[in-house]
Amino acid sequence: MNQPIAPHRVEFLHHPHPGFPHLTAWGIRINGTDLRVLVAEATRTLWNRELDEDDDTPQEREEFLLRQHAPLHLDDDADSDRARSHFLGDAPPHLRDRDTGALCLLGCSCGIDACWPLLARLRVTATQVTWSGFYQLHRPEWGELPLGPYVFPRPAYEAALATPVPLAQDPLAPLLGKE
Repeated sequence: MNQPIAPHRVEFLHHPHPGFPHLTAWGIRINGTDLRVLVAEATRTLWNRELDEDDDTPQEREEFLLRQHAPLHLDDDADSDRARSHFLGDAPPHLRDRDTGALCLLGCSCGIDACWPLLARLRVTATQVTWSGFYQLHRPEWGELPLGPYVFPRPAYEAALATPVPLAQDPLAPLLGKE
């Protein structure tokens, strides 16, 4: 018997882009945890298979895992219709996988969101928004990442999207030595 999935809580954040502070980024927290931290945990074992452990210190490895993605730069306006449209499933073509329809939730730390995107399927109904099937487009051998699914009550999701939390800096800056 399938157990119903408990609803999750999402927060959208509006802060300077971690690599390009003159740009504004749209960060994401799920249940109080930055999505980049969740992705670092989900990809740790996969990266360990690819990277030589003698090349980096443990701290450098942790920073690499956290820096593999960056929040999206969708615009500089916290009241953006573009961001609202994106996170409700109407992503522009360059931030969507044309084969699966999945959309980009995190971009690349180089500043080009589509360079190293974290993609997920987005399903929007009248009552909920679901993120599932997370994957890295450039690592098909990884398959679906062990993330989610995350089910958000739609009214709370839309309220969080309409009022992103303004932050003076990237919330991961202290972990990345950028205070």
